Amino acid sequence: MAQNPDELRKLGQRLDEAQKRHAVRDTGPPPTQLGIAGRFSTELVAAVVVGGGLGWGIDWLLGHFGYHTKPVFMLVFFVLGAAAGIRNVVRAASELNAAMAAEDDKEN
Repeated sequence: MAQNPDELRKLGQRLDEAQKRHAVRDTGPPPTQLGIAGRFSTELVAAVVVGGGLGWGIDWLLGHFGYHTKPVFMLVFFVLGAAAGIRNVVRAASELNAAMAAEDDKEN
């Protein structure tokens, strides 16, 4: 059941053309300053809220078992959430910088 090499070559060309058309649609306009600020603030706020919420939940759960830890875990997880949020913002900034540098290289 050997395939005809010409048919396989035509199929490969059609696949390449379809991928090129799809790649053109995926590229959107560059992010605006408001969009960048929104992404950074969302990254930071979400991490802090999740960290603080997890800490509060652990404190609440341990309180039901007789251990009064409030607000120890909430503070610890709040700080960990803030650190994770800052790390996410730095990572997002480096991604945006790399994308902008690649765009500049493409133009030159």
